[in-house]
Amino acid sequence: MSNYVEETIGKYEKYINPAQAKLFRFMGLASIEGHAEGWTITDSEGQEFIDCLGGYGMFALGHRHPKVVEAVEKELHAMPMCGKVLFNRPMADLAEITPGELQYSFFVNSGTESVEGCLKVARLATKRKKFVAAKNAFHGKTFGSLTATGRDMYREPFKPLLDGFTHVEYGNAAAVDAAVDEDTAAVILEPVQGEGGIIVPPAGYLREVKEICEKKGALLIADEVQTGIGRTGEWFGVNHDGVTPDLMACAKALGGGVMPIGAIIGTPRAWAGLIEAPFLHTSTFGGNQLACAAGVAAIKAIKEEDMLRRGREAGAYLKAGLEAIAAEYPSVIKEVRGRGMMIGIELTKEGAGGMLMSLMINQHIIVAYTLNNPKVIRMEPPLIMPKEVIDHVLEAFRGAVKETADVIEDL
Repeated sequence: MSNYVEETIGKYEKYINPAQAKLFRFMGLASIEGHAEGWTITDSEGQEFIDCLGGYGMFALGHRHPKVVEAVEKELHAMPMCGKVLFNRPMADLAEITPGELQYSFFVNSGTESVEGCLKVARLATKRKKFVAAKNAFHGKTFGSLTATGRDMYREPFKPLLDGFTHVEYGNAAAVDAAVDEDTAAVILEPVQGEGGIIVPPAGYLREVKEICEKKGALLIADEVQTGIGRTGEWFGVNHDGVTPDLMACAKALGGGVMPIGAIIGTPRAWAGLIEAPFLHTSTFGGNQLACAAGVAAIKAIKEEDMLRRGREAGAYLKAGLEAIAAEYPSVIKEVRGRGMMIGIELTKEGAGGMLMSLMINQHIIVAYTLNNPKVIRMEPPLIMPKEVIDHVLEAFRGAVKETADVIEDL
């Protein structure tokens, strides 16, 4: 290990978080990011890693997509940050690209901010106070989004959180129906639960929930932070059920893997309160030209390079390969599930997750387990990952699973 690496890790231990540095060392991650392109991260020592984690869904277009980088570089030399008192063309261009009845957008910097904004807008539009969310959900870690998140491990240290949140079983429309009442502002759901373990709901679930919301006067918030912008093989996860939510939270891949950006997107009905009082919700950095230019370029690149189709096909190929490995090693893998390039591998034992992750990293392939369920290894590679690279990943994963199976059998 070079002095540069040791010095960097030492600074993590002293100035960032010693426990985090210790965990990274333990997992074999004593390496410093140096350069990235496509599906490859190269560290400061020149070692290459295949990125199958994809920044938790951020790198749908891969790292440093040239069209996105070019757009950001152009804005960098023109107007990189918004002055806030004149009109902003990149923001107007990005806001124009909204699906279906979703018409209005407010731009922020992250997924948790976009969820926070959706919660505020829902209360403003309905004049109601309560929310229904799902057990095992993950919506972020600021106070409002954390209250909506459905895992006590993250919630308990920060209680009391916000009042008026009820959590029901994910995928059960009847449970939503029973929980929504005359004071419910909105139901907030992920089209696929990401950190919950890549949980795909039954077909028609979101459509049923939307009908319940309409019947009872509540709004439907779709948290598309992880599922949006092509991750599931469609532009948005709600497309699989043919549903238009009242509000949508976006982030991660929206910045093309180059800039951080999030968006709160809503229908005219949901946006009525903000039209009446547009400065009830503001953001200093939200909607800056660099981030919006990245978003416009990312969406254009996805269309021009047929990335939705490519992501669907690559995801189906990867999932089929993982299912074949699962059939070979049922002592290690319980189930493979997902949509598009958003795939979860549920293991039979929680301890196997850390071992598999470490073994894959030793082979220079980056994966991780989901935050709410350490028994699930997630793979969210770039939509553009070619078949030959997927074959290499599958070969490495098969070897790691075999080694894990041998250890499990000896216990």
